Amino acid sequence: MTRTAIPGDELFKKTCAIGQYYGFVPFAVLAAEARSAPRVALETKPRPPSPPTLIPGDAVAASFAGFLSQCRKARLVGGEGVREPLFTWHSNLAAGRVAPKRVAVQFHAIGTERALAEAVVIRALAALVADLFHATPVIRINSMGDRETRARYVRELSIFFKRRASVLPEECVTIAATDAFAAAELAILRQCADILPLSTEYLSDASRRRFEELLEHLEATGTSYELARDLMSNGAHWNDACFEILVDGRRVAWGSRYHELAKQVVGQSTPAMGAVLEAQTSGPVTPLASPASTRMRFAFVHIGDEAKRLSLQMAEEFRRAHLSLTQDIGVESLIDQMRHAERRNPAYLLVMGRKEALEHTVIMRNQQTQEETILPLLGLTERLKAVV
Repeated sequence: MTRTAIPGDELFKKTCAIGQYYGFVPFAVLAAEARSAPRVALETKPRPPSPPTLIPGDAVAASFAGFLSQCRKARLVGGEGVREPLFTWHSNLAAGRVAPKRVAVQFHAIGTERALAEAVVIRALAALVADLFHATPVIRINSMGDRETRARYVRELSIFFKRRASVLPEECVTIAATDAFAAAELAILRQCADILPLSTEYLSDASRRRFEELLEHLEATGTSYELARDLMSNGAHWNDACFEILVDGRRVAWGSRYHELAKQVVGQSTPAMGAVLEAQTSGPVTPLASPASTRMRFAFVHIGDEAKRLSLQMAEEFRRAHLSLTQDIGVESLIDQMRHAERRNPAYLLVMGRKEALEHTVIMRNQQTQEETILPLLGLTERLKAVV
């Protein structure tokens, strides 16, 4: 039977583990590092952005805006922009505090336009959902496109509701006169989604390429998904791909690109992708313990899409094998990946470039002796378990 409530300590521990294996750094860690870094004096103080105009009732947009405000205060975004992509997670769970009855866990990829960001967020959340609810998650995905696409789609929806007024619920037709998106959402609730125009048929060239690239990443990594014509992201905050993760027909996670919202909060163009998982907690009312701190055994660095896709698949293998691994899948630069890896001081470095990905091998480098060994991916976790 599917779980409906999860012990707070288990939820916290597994979120920390998933974040580590998929390359998401806790926001608290990033903020602490930013506070301790030397600050460059600016000639002119940046003008603070105006408060975002949020749509009433959109709790996810409000929570994302609040998170972005914290990122801006920590100087992780804004100013000169995001120097490199930020893959981070944030939650109302915290070590030393009692878990609230209702928990929200957010995963964000900020500062990258690449569809790989969505793939990483989706894979990480799906893994977390499977672990927490002891069930196979169902991933449903759609794309509402960019601003150009949404304007085109709104026009098509307005025409649709006028032409089909005689066969659609009267309340949908009435609402469509002022808000076509709200009318479409109501039509979905009234089980009329099968006759609604498909948003993917009106994608701009840029949005179509982005959506196709995302689906290619999911298929290449063996991630099962369903195209969901009835899944919509209403409001001007969201753009391009949106997805939901279901357990036994119940939505437990939802996510989307939110460039427009990020631009309002940060004050400049900032590509961003985010998702939130919500769950009820159970168990004893005691403060959460900090995850055990051990030296990282392996850090994985990779170059090229082939290597990054393989690393997405291998993350679960490492986690199931209880091999301590860290990686930065969304960071393109090898230099930046190496810098992050050295800061974590792993005993071994696993390096995969395009050549290794095609040959299904990985280079293992002993960080103490600099000795390198080429290992096949087949049976890799068992070989690494034997490494002293």
